[in-house]
Amino acid sequence: MLATLTLNPAIDQTVTLDALRPGQVHRARSVWADAGGKGVNVAACLADWGLPVAATGVLGQDNAAPFAQLLAAKGIDDRFVWVPGETRTNLKLLDAGTGETTDINLPGLDIGPSTLEAVRAVLSELACDGSLVVLAGSLPRSLAPDTYARLTGALRARGARVVLDASGPALAAALAAGPDALPHAIKPNRAELEEWAGRPLAEPAALREAARRLQASGIPLVCVSLGAEGALFVSRDGALQALPPPTTIASTVGAGDALVAGLVAGLHEGLALQDLARRALAFAAGKLSRTGANLPPRDVVAAIAREIRVAPLN
Repeated sequence: MLATLTLNPAIDQTVTLDALRPGQVHRARSVWADAGGKGVNVAACLADWGLPVAATGVLGQDNAAPFAQLLAAKGIDDRFVWVPGETRTNLKLLDAGTGETTDINLPGLDIGPSTLEAVRAVLSELACDGSLVVLAGSLPRSLAPDTYARLTGALRARGARVVLDASGPALAAALAAGPDALPHAIKPNRAELEEWAGRPLAEPAALREAARRLQASGIPLVCVSLGAEGALFVSRDGALQALPPPTTIASTVGAGDALVAGLVAGLHEGLALQDLARRALAFAAGKLSRTGANLPPRDVVAAIAREIRVAPLN
C-alpha cells in the first residue's frame, strides 16, 4: 500500500502575470485553481504513474468538492477526514517572463485532538509491513511541531517506511527524534538543509557533507532538491547528483511534490540509487511541462529519465 498524509491541504489558485512587479497593479493572463497540498500532489502523481495510492488528511467540508473530484478522477482511495469549515486557499503568482512562482500561503484549519486521532486511525489501517507512507507539507498551527515525529514512530512500529517532506520546526523535530522514529527518506531543499545545519551551504562539498551527516544519523535516503541544478541523493550505497534535461516550464507549482512521488515510485520498485534518482528527476521534469499535479504519459516520463545525467560524488 502507498499512502500520503496532508494535514494542511489547500486549494492552489495560480495567477499568471506577464511579470511580477511589487507595488504595481497587474492584469492577469489567466487564473486557475487546483485542489492541492503536498500529500495530495504526491498522490496525484503516483496515480498518474499507475500505482494504487490512498490519500488521507483533513479537509473542510464547506469546500471539499474540488478534492473529492480530483481524487475520484485520478482513482485515488479517498480516506480524508472532513471537519466543519473551509480548507484554505493559497495564492501562487506565476511570472511568465522568468517562470518563477511567488507563493502566498494562508493559515489552515485548526485541528483538535479528536480529529488528529481520527487521522491516526486511518493511517493505522493503511500502514502495514513494507508499505510506504508520505507525510508532507506544513502542519496546522494548532498542532505541535513534533506531530510528524510521533506519527513516524507509530508508523515505523507497524513496519511502514515513512517518506517525510516538511520544513521548519516540524522537520527539526522529526530529525531530532530517536532512532526508532526517524523517517526512511527525507527531501529537504537547500534552504531547509541550511536551516538544519545552522549555516550556509553554498559550496557543493558543504552541501554533500550536511546530507551525509543526516544519512549517517539513521535516515537511509536523503534527497536534497536543488531546483534547476537537479537533486543530490545520499544513501548507504553512495552519493550522486542527478541533473535534469532542458525543460519547457508551464508551472513550477508541485515540482517538488512530483520529485517526492518519483522517490516513492522508485522505492516501491526497489530501484538502485542511480535509477531511483533518474525516476525522481523525471517525475519532476515531466510535471514542469504541465500545470497542476499532473504527469505526462509513462512513455514520456521514461524518455525523460533516459536523458537525465547522473554524476557520482566522492
